[in-house]
Amino acid sequence: MSFAVLGGIFLNIGAFLTYKGKIYEAVLVYLVADLCWMVMAYVRDDWVGAAFIIVGTILGFMAFLKMQKGDMKKNLNEKK
Repeated sequence: MSFAVLGGIFLNIGAFLTYKGKIYEAVLVYLVADLCWMVMAYVRDDWVGAAFIIVGTILGFMAFLKMQKGDMKKNLNEKK
């Protein structure tokens, strides 16, 4: 099984968790999928792809930390 397939499986699990409303768990699973894709890019010597994946993973992790602290400005349950 390749890292691309493994990352895709984690992506599907994250999408399912998002559908179920378990956002924090989904973000963690998405970060694991990103790690799989980072390894895949490294193995294939795709440095540009690895750089984009790393930047996206860092931004996703920062969003996760912001959600954990309760600093997000938008609540999905509020009416506008």
